[in-house]
Amino acid sequence: MRETAPSILLVDDDRIFLNTTRDYARLKGCDVHTASTVEDAVRTIEQRLSPDLMLLDLALPDGSGLEILDRLDNHDCGEVVVLTGAPDLDTAVRAMHLRVDDYVVKPMHGGHLDDLLQRAALRARHRTTRARSHDTPCGELIGDSPVMRRMFRLIERVAPMDNTILIHGESGVGKELVARAIHQYSGRSGAFVAVNGGTLSHELAGSQLFGHERGSFTGATRDHPGYFEQAHGGTLFLDEFTDMPLVTQAYLLRALETRDITRLGARSHRHIDVRVVAACNRNPGIAVRKGDLREDLYYRLADFPIEVPPLRARGDDVLLLAHRFLRTLNHQHGTAYTYSDASTAFMLRHAWPGNVRELLHLVRRAYLLAERGELHLDALGGADLGTSLRASRHAEPAWSGQTLDELERQAIELALLQCHNDRTRAARMLGVSVKTIYNKLMRYRQQPSES
Repeated sequence: MRETAPSILLVDDDRIFLNTTRDYARLKGCDVHTASTVEDAVRTIEQRLSPDLMLLDLALPDGSGLEILDRLDNHDCGEVVVLTGAPDLDTAVRAMHLRVDDYVVKPMHGGHLDDLLQRAALRARHRTTRARSHDTPCGELIGDSPVMRRMFRLIERVAPMDNTILIHGESGVGKELVARAIHQYSGRSGAFVAVNGGTLSHELAGSQLFGHERGSFTGATRDHPGYFEQAHGGTLFLDEFTDMPLVTQAYLLRALETRDITRLGARSHRHIDVRVVAACNRNPGIAVRKGDLREDLYYRLADFPIEVPPLRARGDDVLLLAHRFLRTLNHQHGTAYTYSDASTAFMLRHAWPGNVRELLHLVRRAYLLAERGELHLDALGGADLGTSLRASRHAEPAWSGQTLDELERQAIELALLQCHNDRTRAARMLGVSVKTIYNKLMRYRQQPSES
């Protein structure tokens, strides 16, 4: 399949600007459409075009260009840039409340136009990729529900920008996959580097994030690039940033504002080109009020927020996901298993409190227990570990003679099972630090319990 040319819609009644910009964009390989009135622009969009870029003048013969934006709700559209020769505060505010990505005062410089055309070309390549893989519309994310299609459009529009992005949503919804999709669609050539803020230790966080020079502290036998340097030219994904040590948050804020980092033990700083994407399943506003998160860091990270919807809000997407998981298992093991009718009905009515992660684990368990090539998720739903643990909280207390250490180990292992081995969530559930969980698990590995 040939790569799709980026589609550009120019809406302006200035013929000189319209013709000059059209000819230049065509030289850059774009498919260009023009309109001089509100009605012409709306007709073009409704009949045949979902532009990757729309340049929109405000003063048109039959009305304001903003009227076009009011009628775009049901149409897929890429980046929208408003152009005006007479800037007005009220109009600018109204434009920013609509589907507008930029507000430019004429004349627009050639370098700015080149950047816009490059982003349009990137969006066109994404459309080509989606056409080749019908069930992968946005990186590794799949979904056809309105909430997911809306999120996919947000990802496509913000990915080529340099905005810091905050991804928020419940545990298990796939926030890291959203971050990876943003990196994939950003056009950045550097690496995608993922860091869990809850695993950064107070003592070594500076070295882990920003690196260190040989001899900067005991045990530093060689130079070490930190996560920021490893992600140079790419994307740094800060997961569970609300769990980062406060002293590290101060250094992180400075790095985000200046894009300069200094290795431990170094005398000079290094400039880095890094796109930062942050994520959390904890309410950051509550973390700020409790003093666990710096307010200035929160607002710096929340430059462009994206909410990942829970699985229960995605309708039939649960079936798309379940069939993808099963196709993967069938391919790995050379089988041709299917879902029972009861499984399909169960998936559509279940609330999925653990979201996509819960679905994946349930499919894997049902696959292992499948009989005659058929998976029965409905038979496992009532025996869900999370349900059992919640029910156990209301049962009569019982003690079987275990020592305190044994009870502690049992609590940690049950919490990890309920959280699908998410140690940050398990630590929060138990009221301890992630470091405590790691230390306990290391000790358990050295002294395994008898079975």
